[in-house]
Amino acid sequence: MSSSEIMLNLNQKAINLLQEDADKIEKLIEVQMDTLTNRRCPLYEEVLDTQMYGLSREIDFAVRAGLLTETIGKEIMSRLERNLAKLYEALSVNEGNE
Repeated sequence: MSSSEIMLNLNQKAINLLQEDADKIEKLIEVQMDTLTNRRCPLYEEVLDTQMYGLSREIDFAVRAGLLTETIGKEIMSRLERNLAKLYEALSVNEGNE
């Protein structure tokens, strides 16, 4: 196996691992969206924020290590941030209806 094949393999593995972590956060967001009848939960929000921060640090490390391009890292974070913003917007609307 050549060094370029090894690097490509490492890059793909890094992307897969980061995507798995992003999918876990996505699932947390989906669960909360499905239960909008619940009041806003500061603890749940703290967990989401902590998970997002942790993922951002993982992505930063992968970019600095050359395992991931900055563009791909930003795409992963942007998608999650958009979904998180939708969740917070829906929670705000739901609170306004109570």
